[in-house]
Amino acid sequence: MSVRPPAPRVSVIIPTYNRAWSLAKAIDSVLSQDFDTFETIVVDDGSTDGTRALLAGYGAALRVIQQANRGVSAARNAGIRAAAAPLVALLDSDDYWLPGKLAVQTAFFDQNPDAVICQTEELWIRNGVRVNPGKRHRKRGGMIFGPSLGLCLVSPSAVMLRRSLFDSVGLFDEQLPACEDYDLWLRISCRHPVHLIDRPLIVKRGGHPDQLSHAPGLDRHRIRAICRLLAQNVLTVAQRRAAWEALAAKCAIYAAGCRKRGRQGEAKDCLAMIERFSPKT
Repeated sequence: MSVRPPAPRVSVIIPTYNRAWSLAKAIDSVLSQDFDTFETIVVDDGSTDGTRALLAGYGAALRVIQQANRGVSAARNAGIRAAAAPLVALLDSDDYWLPGKLAVQTAFFDQNPDAVICQTEELWIRNGVRVNPGKRHRKRGGMIFGPSLGLCLVSPSAVMLRRSLFDSVGLFDEQLPACEDYDLWLRISCRHPVHLIDRPLIVKRGGHPDQLSHAPGLDRHRIRAICRLLAQNVLTVAQRRAAWEALAAKCAIYAAGCRKRGRQGEAKDCLAMIERFSPKT
């Protein structure tokens, strides 16, 4: 009689698009973890390089979802919907994990049953060289909504969270071509503490041209994320004030750039957001 394998405790989700050059290292860093009750879901978002052949080489070690190219949010969401475990860990295909990552974070959730999300510290590699993050990128733990309004302080590859959290805050916004993680972390951090494990357990690799963080006009997407929050009745009075102040600062900068490029109508619309969501109105 065959023995049924234990149900996975963690669903690891790796979205990828044309990153055969880095994907194997990401996958191998998961499969070599000293933790055995997890599943690995790779969502191939319509790759046209050697990704499909690379994934086939892993056989039954992976669950592979193939889809037409729809962007990283749609790829992550497909993996989340397919997840069988109560905990979800994300890994971008250009990053990789260090030993112990899954074991440390699952132990954290075992010891903190009320926690819904945690992340680890990280090491940064840029163009093959180890670099230190700037002070403004320093990770924090706890209620980090205020500091997170300025820039993204949570790394997808460092996160583990309870699958049920998506039921209350929603999935990644598939309409955002970038800053989709910034948007989700704001929706989470205005409600819940984001716990930090003060130990580097991932390596973030950067400097390559297909990074979404290199896309122009990122503040346009951050403005949209803040406006959506302000339009909902989810923020405290203090959070609403902080969000409006961040919105005003970002709109002023973005509108100035629009005027410089002759996009007067877009600048006007952007500045109107400041008045629309003003705490005085």
